[in-house]
Amino acid sequence: MIRHLGLKAYGKINLGLDVLRRREDGYHDVRMIMQTVGLYDKIDIYLKETPGIEIVTNLFYLPVNENNLVYKAAKLLMDEFHVSHGIRITLKKFIPVSAGMAGGSSDAAAVLFGVNKMFQLGLSREELMKRGVKIGADVPYCILRGTALSEGIGEVLTPLPDMPQCQVLIAKPAVGVSTKFVYDNLNLEGLKAEDHPDIDGIIEAIKSHNIHQVSQRLGNVLETVTIKEYPVIEQIKEKIKELGAVNALMSGSGPTVFGIFVSPKAAENAYEELRYGKSKGLVKQVYLTNFYNTKEVTNGQ
Repeated sequence: MIRHLGLKAYGKINLGLDVLRRREDGYHDVRMIMQTVGLYDKIDIYLKETPGIEIVTNLFYLPVNENNLVYKAAKLLMDEFHVSHGIRITLKKFIPVSAGMAGGSSDAAAVLFGVNKMFQLGLSREELMKRGVKIGADVPYCILRGTALSEGIGEVLTPLPDMPQCQVLIAKPAVGVSTKFVYDNLNLEGLKAEDHPDIDGIIEAIKSHNIHQVSQRLGNVLETVTIKEYPVIEQIKEKIKELGAVNALMSGSGPTVFGIFVSPKAAENAYEELRYGKSKGLVKQVYLTNFYNTKEVTNGQ
């Protein structure tokens, strides 16, 4: 058994997000292009001789019990495999919370990976992904990572070629958004054709390794709900484009906005403006990162 593991839980953005229909079980069928970014939470798992799961986090308002996805992930595997030891998990959050970047799901995915490795349970990545969907629809993707088409409720995944590298500016305003609220208020029947992103077009642009074509096709049908509720999201999008981004989009159900930059200097200037300049009142958190491509790293975590 391993006594300590240090892991990175990477955030994601949606290059395209379309909702096809509401299902009878209350979930929605989606078609999304998911992309991992270099912004990550740090997770350390320590072996304990005594049973139980202990969680310590740097954010006072996060639950440290069974209401935390990290706890659920650890318990899922430890119960299934009758693990007698306990673990202590320290979670240092950097990915914005309730922000459309799958931070909680990514943390859960990293813990599934870590518990599997620590106790030598022998589960493959695919087997971890099957278990991950019980915790949340984004968890299987967060185990897979990289660039992928996500269908069903998010659990049907098709890996895509890596995106060309570029700078990604991530900006979150001082509002939190409930994913449930956004989906409950999505009026699918009232949407116009242009409200739906061209997912197939994005896939073709990715396959041709053309960052400009991908950027031109960015789209998120959930903006029709979230931006109406929080107009600051549109202001951030416009500001990021004004500062030199090829394009900008809301990620997931929001409120985080990301901008794609092909000029490192423009990206740095935009970061400085949103962090320290006259536009700093628009955002609460801002990060400058890039795409995380699975083929560029040797270790899955």
